Amino acid sequence: MKRFVVDASVAAKLFLPESTEPYAAEAFELFDRWRRREVELLVPDHFWAEVATVLWKSARQTRLTPELAEAGIRKLRAQNLPATPCADLIEEALAIAFEYQRTVYDTLYVALAIQERAEMITADERLANALAARFPVKWIGLFSTI
Repeated sequence: MKRFVVDASVAAKLFLPESTEPYAAEAFELFDRWRRREVELLVPDHFWAEVATVLWKSARQTRLTPELAEAGIRKLRAQNLPATPCADLIEEALAIAFEYQRTVYDTLYVALAIQERAEMITADERLANALAARFPVKWIGLFSTI
């Protein structure tokens, strides 16, 4: 079974207005495939704080209501995504962050993908472009080919 590490930029697309979110359909498809047990999804445990922050910011910008943001995080948590503690990933994530000038928040996902022999899926095209040549990082815009 194909394994994917998904970052917060992908999960956020499930809750933000589709009209303003490119590649929301690909994010929905990825999570639908997970619910059908066609793929396995994994996240580092800081994923939850990152998704909640995106939803909080979106509510502050009136892209969605606080009630929808809270309902979104509850709905996502109810899906029981397997989460790996960041402490188990932090050394490799920090080394990648230094070498490739990326945030530790982002490289924790990369470290998990390496550890689990999975591919990381991100909606952050710049991150994917910066790391895809060296690491198993894929941009969600290419999801249909994954």
